[in-house]
Amino acid sequence: MEYSHCRLLLVCSVLGLCLCNQGARGDELTSDFYDYKCPGVYTIVQQHVFSAMRDELRMGASLLRLHFHDCFVNGCDGSILLDGDKGEKFARPNQNSVRGYEVIDAIKVDLESMCPGVVSCADVVALAAGYGVLFSGGPYYDVLLGRRDGLVANQSGAEKGLPSPFEPISSIVQKFADVGLDTTDVVVLSGAHTIGRARCGLFSNRLTSTTSSADPTLDSTMAANLQSLCAGGDGNQTTALDISSADAFDKHYYQNLLTKKGLLSSDQGLFSGDEDVVASTTKALVQKYSDDGEQFFSDFGASMVKMGSIRPLTGSEGEIRCNCRVAN
Repeated sequence: MEYSHCRLLLVCSVLGLCLCNQGARGDELTSDFYDYKCPGVYTIVQQHVFSAMRDELRMGASLLRLHFHDCFVNGCDGSILLDGDKGEKFARPNQNSVRGYEVIDAIKVDLESMCPGVVSCADVVALAAGYGVLFSGGPYYDVLLGRRDGLVANQSGAEKGLPSPFEPISSIVQKFADVGLDTTDVVVLSGAHTIGRARCGLFSNRLTSTTSSADPTLDSTMAANLQSLCAGGDGNQTTALDISSADAFDKHYYQNLLTKKGLLSSDQGLFSGDEDVVASTTKALVQKYSDDGEQFFSDFGASMVKMGSIRPLTGSEGEIRCNCRVAN
């Protein structure tokens, strides 16, 4: 039987519970969580992500960013998807930045038709990110599943807890540590910038200073090109985060840092930051991954699994949302 969202809510009101909360129980995330409960979940997510990336290759990076920004606030609970004036999606770090909500919506509609009330929005986001990486040429990694959805968003948490491209590396390392991730995870997950684009407003601070000279840690030719791109605009013009291979998931991101061609100051800071303990540690890792793409792929998958396990709701916590944009 096919259930619409409205029909599910009618059942909720009559019975005093919502079928959307009747997903499987369990206290641990596992790679086979839906194998018997909704085995078609993988095919549906793959098809939608592939279709979205066929229309716009950049969507792979957007779905990866969506997962990252969800997990750093309240844990990986799908709270970034919630609408409302106080929603995380309207926090400054997410405005004109995080995308892909419509892809998640479309996946959820198909899943509710196939197995209503079983697959959480948080798991959809995690799976979509994994396929976004894979279809960009990146590594396959086992996406652990079994998350449940949060009931509320946390806009103030997004304002304060998400790493900013304007912050020094030491501050970014601390924000990662606050959610249980270490310095290696900082460098590895920053490698996600091998795909995707960024707005001029996120790097224009590097192009000029009070003396009208470019940031000394930014290649002069690249600085001139970026200055031309951004001049006279509103800060929303975009360019590739990885100038060597904009849409391919590879080690070029790290190789760019060796030649001062990291787009964001938070990227270049991994290699060219102040010579303290943090900078020397991140610099060594940048050099390592610039040489060894296979090691980067392996470590990236491990860090993604680790990030995807930040404070998930499991068991009877939270709910399985019928509609990813609103709590039941």
